[in-house]
Amino acid sequence: MRDDRLDKLADVIVRYSVGVKQGDLVRLSGDPVGLPLLEAVYEKVIEAGAHAFWRSSPEAFEAIMYEKANDEQLQYVSELSLQEIKTIDCSIGLWADVNTKSLSRVDPAKQGLAGAARKEIGEIFMKRAAAGELRWCGTQYPTNGSAQDAEMSLREYEDFVFKAGHLDKVDPVAVWQEIEKRQQLVADYLNGKKEVRFQSANGTDVVVNVSGMKWINCCGHENFPDGEVFTGPNLKAEDGGINGYVKYSFPAVHLGREVDGVELWFEKGKVVKAKAEKNEEFLLKMLDMDEGARAVGEVAIGTNYQIQEYTKNTLFDEKIGGTFHIAVGAGYPETRNENVSGLHWDMVCDLREGGTITVDGEVISKDGRFINSTWPSPSPPVRQSDCFNPALERTREVHLK
Repeated sequence: MRDDRLDKLADVIVRYSVGVKQGDLVRLSGDPVGLPLLEAVYEKVIEAGAHAFWRSSPEAFEAIMYEKANDEQLQYVSELSLQEIKTIDCSIGLWADVNTKSLSRVDPAKQGLAGAARKEIGEIFMKRAAAGELRWCGTQYPTNGSAQDAEMSLREYEDFVFKAGHLDKVDPVAVWQEIEKRQQLVADYLNGKKEVRFQSANGTDVVVNVSGMKWINCCGHENFPDGEVFTGPNLKAEDGGINGYVKYSFPAVHLGREVDGVELWFEKGKVVKAKAEKNEEFLLKMLDMDEGARAVGEVAIGTNYQIQEYTKNTLFDEKIGGTFHIAVGAGYPETRNENVSGLHWDMVCDLREGGTITVDGEVISKDGRFINSTWPSPSPPVRQSDCFNPALERTREVHLK
């Protein structure tokens, strides 16, 4: 029997996150190991009156491609894939990693080659999403592989995943609607500001020019769970948009590869120097993937205080309440950052011990907590009716790229 929390997750994604409508063409994608959640989502899509199809993406296929494919095959982009991304109304991606290290020994040059070749697909996706023509969401299906990365049992990891999305509440949609309001206060404040400075006790000191850029409220529509406000630096500004130094607090994970001890130096919007304690060669090859890979596409503040542990999964780690992250590579056109690259790599820095966020000279966050009490906080108000009642809901044990 399917875990009831998967049905609740499917309902939130279809009804709230993506807002599937009658007649929509909805693509579902994910490894077959996530079939219980795929089934639940498919059922909700059909109930909404939409048309659904599943693009199966087994983890093993990707490993085989990198092992066996020649350069021509790695760079091949199917016309069917291009037409698909131009046609679908909604995309729901389920991450279900059986082996999160399956690509850790792949030649990074091959990964860079494949990523650069698929830049057009990413660009079309970003532009359609920014124009409101494509609604999308990605979420996690708990697996043993991801639980191992998080150093948890599968049961513990399931609880972590579902609580991060407030699926332990009676009405998660109502909770996310309240989160949307509180985060919008942050976005409204930041819109129209000129400069954001991030500083932390580890020496991080980076200044971002956000003049003319738009801050976006991420409240469960594109990622689930969610919890961040983000923008992109103004790369067209005289100062290039971002300058300074960041020493990242956690390993930066990309394509199954962990890069530890990352340090980046930014000048006029680009990475001019990069170091890492582990897998530095991979870091440098990704940054040299294409012309836009060293430019910064995103800057964001994590606001989900349900998430306090690092789990080696960017979906959760970049949302940790009291952190900020910077993504090198592709920008989001809706923020007015139009950097194009086959790379988009989020790296997270912790502000919870001695960190500050300063906006146009005003400190708005100290030690990972907003100074304004009406903004997201470690203890957001929760109505008694939202509290989980075990007598009303049965939970249990079930086990997304």
